[in-house]
Amino acid sequence: MARVVHSFDDPERFVAGTVGEPGARTFFLQARAGHRLTSVACEKEQVMALAERLDVMLDEVARRFDRDPVTQTAGDDTAPLEQPIEEEFRAGTMTLAWEADAERVVIEVFAVVTGEQAELEEEDPVTAAMESDDAEVFIVRITEEQARAFARRAVALVASGRPSCPFCGRPIDADGHICPRANGYRRHLPE
Repeated sequence: MARVVHSFDDPERFVAGTVGEPGARTFFLQARAGHRLTSVACEKEQVMALAERLDVMLDEVARRFDRDPVTQTAGDDTAPLEQPIEEEFRAGTMTLAWEADAERVVIEVFAVVTGEQAELEEEDPVTAAMESDDAEVFIVRITEEQARAFARRAVALVASGRPSCPFCGRPIDADGHICPRANGYRRHLPE
């Protein structure tokens, strides 16, 4: 079976978004170019790590090329994910690079490594995902402005989940939670 590559050069839209209620959300990376729409499921931690690493990389690019970092863009995309949301695959390994010639950020998202690839994963998970002929990959090339906008949206998205308990730091569900620091008493959100 041949590798399936979902590639987007300068997509019209590249965002992170969720489906579901806080506490039971599924996170997605989604890109659109014309009528092509690709959605890849991922973990909240992957979205946050990607946003943080994008900011660090763009700051380093600005420093190395002796220019002001791009911090603001015309308008951030706050619209929900586009429908229909059809999961192409679940994200595993992600790579991030800077193409200096084209001045583009390159994000590669590889499918979760399973089965026969698990043996290679023990040695090097990135190599296992990249060397597999049947692994799917999602590749997006975006501008600095798009990358900063993606990072801001991703940080806000992750922060919009369940509030944290001020005592134990664990998430509080809509019906409260049993806080270990309160000797098992159920804490509720103030109304």
